[in-house]
Amino acid sequence: MPQLTRKEVDEIAMLARLHLESDEALRMQDELGKILDHFLALATVDTDGVPPMTHAVPMDLRLRPDEPAASLPASDAVRGAPAREGDLFVVPAIIGGGDK
Repeated sequence: MPQLTRKEVDEIAMLARLHLESDEALRMQDELGKILDHFLALATVDTDGVPPMTHAVPMDLRLRPDEPAASLPASDAVRGAPAREGDLFVVPAIIGGGDK
């Protein structure tokens, strides 16, 4: 069984913006390990000769023609943003710190 470390579970929780108490982190460590076990089992299945598919049942996708069109002006796109810098959205840093 692939075992995640407590540090890995804490990092996953941080990326998912979840606060886990110590007992919850231990439970997640076990449950995520079991999920990884299922992926290992799936990886052993021989899929040679199986065509890739997007759905389990046949389905016709109705696609519109890809035609170029004018874009929304950047100033309009950021008009309702809670924080912006010129024509850019300002968002909090997620990985590696930073002050914005």
